[in-house]
Amino acid sequence: MGRRGIKSGARQNRPAIAIVGAGNFGTALAVSLRAAGYAVTEIVSREAKLSQRRAQALARKIGARAAVAGRAQLSANIVWLCVPDREIAGCARDLADRTTWQGKVVLHSSGALSSDELDLLRRRGAEVASAHPLMTFVPGVTPVLAGVGYAVEGDAAAVRVVRRLIAAMAGKVYPIQKQDKAAYHAWATFLSPLLTAMLAMSERVAGVAGIKSSQARPRALPIVRQTIENYRSQGAERGFSGPIIRGDAATVRQHLRVLGRVPGAREVYRALARAALRTLPAKNRKLLLRALGKS
Repeated sequence: MGRRGIKSGARQNRPAIAIVGAGNFGTALAVSLRAAGYAVTEIVSREAKLSQRRAQALARKIGARAAVAGRAQLSANIVWLCVPDREIAGCARDLADRTTWQGKVVLHSSGALSSDELDLLRRRGAEVASAHPLMTFVPGVTPVLAGVGYAVEGDAAAVRVVRRLIAAMAGKVYPIQKQDKAAYHAWATFLSPLLTAMLAMSERVAGVAGIKSSQARPRALPIVRQTIENYRSQGAERGFSGPIIRGDAATVRQHLRVLGRVPGAREVYRALARAALRTLPAKNRKLLLRALGKS
């Protein structure tokens, strides 16, 4: 049998998948599943015109059917909810009477909420789980999901299915306990949204030095990239640099003086500097704490 025949047979043996929600993550997931050989048969959206247009565009891209929630077929073996956290339980309620759930696997991808958000469908016979990708999703960017880690918990049968899906997308599975999800998601928030917030604040600080935002970003990228590489290869302690590790209290005082010209910048600087003093190597800790002043 040729390679094409093997791929076709593998695809036929894999369960069909319906995706509810065609937002940033739903789009990346559908594309990755399709590339991994899974048939994504249905993209389900809300009634809102924009949601329908997104679902239709994604469905055309991957060869699926677009449907609004009230008319969804949900005939697929696996239903993956890609909706905001606050909508998961309501979405499950809205879909509860659309199909027979016995024997189906239903997933959601909240980082903070457990699979118990899908308990209604569990009571209807579905096996449920949560699978959160440690990745950032923004409009206009469809990240490659190969190599991405997923925090997974839920019913044993559903977890087995999730493991196969993620493996097919060349991702990695990391089991998590339900009670640990809020802390896990806080970690994820430090890694991307709050990192972006810090970079945004850095652009405002650059403005005090006479550097326009349009110039600040390209000039910042080499040091940001190297910082991430240092963290990857050396870890936080050996990848740490600057006035705090050197114990340069005089420079810290200068920083705080000029940062008063940027609303909120001193508070961010102090919070991060104090965190560094608690967790990273530094000389002259007492002098640095005095320079940072009261919170």
